[in-house]
Amino acid sequence: MTERIVVGAALVDGGRLLAARRSAPAELAGRWELPGGKVEAGETPEAALVRELREELGVAAEAGERVPGRWPLRSPFVLHVWTARLLPGSPDPEPLEDHDVLRWLTPDRVWDVPWLDQDVPAVARALAHLGLGATDA
Repeated sequence: MTERIVVGAALVDGGRLLAARRSAPAELAGRWELPGGKVEAGETPEAALVRELREELGVAAEAGERVPGRWPLRSPFVLHVWTARLLPGSPDPEPLEDHDVLRWLTPDRVWDVPWLDQDVPAVARALAHLGLGATDA
């Protein structure tokens, strides 16, 4: 089976990282993740990230740099993370799809939420890549 990329956004604003609490599916509900989703056929990962942030959070954002690393999810999916930022004039993020709560986390509060297991190393790597510290999961 061909590997499928899921993009996650290390969406940062004012030194804070956006975390999203899953509302579905049931086995993931209540756990936190980096917002994002599956790359569709013919779509670049960066375009998928922008689309997913628009659909899930209602924001206008742009993808930045890819965070080094890849994190296996359930087969055939693998998580790749990009830095991202809100574009000027973007509305504030809202949990529109698959999430019920959003939270901006400062580096000293990042580990206060129960992240999905596969997101823990990705979040740690993203924080280090962004120079935000607090990488101890």
